[in-house]
Amino acid sequence: MPYYTKLGNLPKQRHVQFRRPDGALYSEELFGTEGFVGPTSTLYHIHPPTQVTGWKTLYGTKPEYVEQDVMRMRHTKTQHMKPHGDPVTGRVVLFGNADVEMAVANPSEPMDYHFKNGQGDECLFFHYGSGVCHTMFGTLKFKRKDYLIIPKGTIYKIIMDQRPDDGSDNEVFGGHPKAEMPFGKFVSFETCNASHIGPPPRYLSKQTSQFLEHAPYCERDLAIPELPLTFDEKGDFEVRIKARDRVHSYIYPYHPLDVVGWDGCYYPYIFNIDDFAPIVGKLHMPPPIHQTFEAHNFVICSFCPRMLDFHPEAIPVPYNHSNIDSDEILYYVEGNYKARRGITSGSISLHPQGIPHGPHPGTVEASLGKTFTDELAVMCDTFRPMFPTKAALEMDDEQYPESWRADHHAPGEVRAPKAKDTGEHPAKSAANGTVDTWD
Repeated sequence: MPYYTKLGNLPKQRHVQFRRPDGALYSEELFGTEGFVGPTSTLYHIHPPTQVTGWKTLYGTKPEYVEQDVMRMRHTKTQHMKPHGDPVTGRVVLFGNADVEMAVANPSEPMDYHFKNGQGDECLFFHYGSGVCHTMFGTLKFKRKDYLIIPKGTIYKIIMDQRPDDGSDNEVFGGHPKAEMPFGKFVSFETCNASHIGPPPRYLSKQTSQFLEHAPYCERDLAIPELPLTFDEKGDFEVRIKARDRVHSYIYPYHPLDVVGWDGCYYPYIFNIDDFAPIVGKLHMPPPIHQTFEAHNFVICSFCPRMLDFHPEAIPVPYNHSNIDSDEILYYVEGNYKARRGITSGSISLHPQGIPHGPHPGTVEASLGKTFTDELAVMCDTFRPMFPTKAALEMDDEQYPESWRADHHAPGEVRAPKAKDTGEHPAKSAANGTVDTWD
């Protein structure tokens, strides 16, 4: 995180004696990045954090990407993913590259262990569900539409609230049957290139790291770790660590969240997408205005409800564009996606670099005069191609690339049926007033 904070009990200075009530020393740990020249935090443990035993490899995590030689627009339907695993094992990687992995999780069971990702930062977006994330830095309570940023190396355990059986949360959960979403659903983005997820540098003061006035969110919008912080228990506690494209199991002889105090600039935090303040303009603004986080070679953006462009002749939906250095991948959360047909909550679209993309035919004319959009989506733009996994292909809408195959026409124009249906050239049929039968 860009700003300093502290929680719990700390000595007056760093690297000095700090004793437990029984007279023994607390164990100080410098938790840092980039070879001690990046953000760090200093933590004080009841027990030495090096006391681990019982290491063994559990399973591999390296995704298998398919169709790497195929470049096409994709629509992946995650709406009815079957519940699977816990908040870690239930993550199904759908797209990825050497920089970032994108997964969707619909957990069916709780975590009975703690987890540490020693391979990359994690950004979890909770589409549905709520709960608590206990971390070595303290407790974070999350809810629907929260981003939870978990820095690399953080030990944590996610406890998701189980949905009530009485149907009282049907409105919140979009009417999904309880069996389809017993705990909720979230999307995860994980760094694979040793970079870290954080606010875009252009939002921050170079002198103080304070959020600047033009930033679409600021420190007040962030939820940082709170008490309870310390769990002082002895026993056998499993901590699973992801590293080297595998998950390894270690046993701690004490509760792994035994920190009594910490301070620094490296810790997990929460940002709710509804607190993002969209930047609007007289004419259509480009996607960088929606940027929320970034890491090396990819960014994460929030497309939120907002006022549309206010020029009297503005076209409020996106123009056709070729972002020739980036793949664009969107997870659709809720609302009316005015530029896309066939897209619903839970859809993922992928538009690869090299192919122009833009509004579906007819959506531009339909958007004219609109003053507000209620769409909500999370976007990841990458600077290397995103490849699908077999799981993504199982949810693939193969007709999606064909959905642009229609021409656009003047308002009120009577359009011709396809020439193959009439035996005439379409223009001649239109002149004769034939009723349109195109998609």
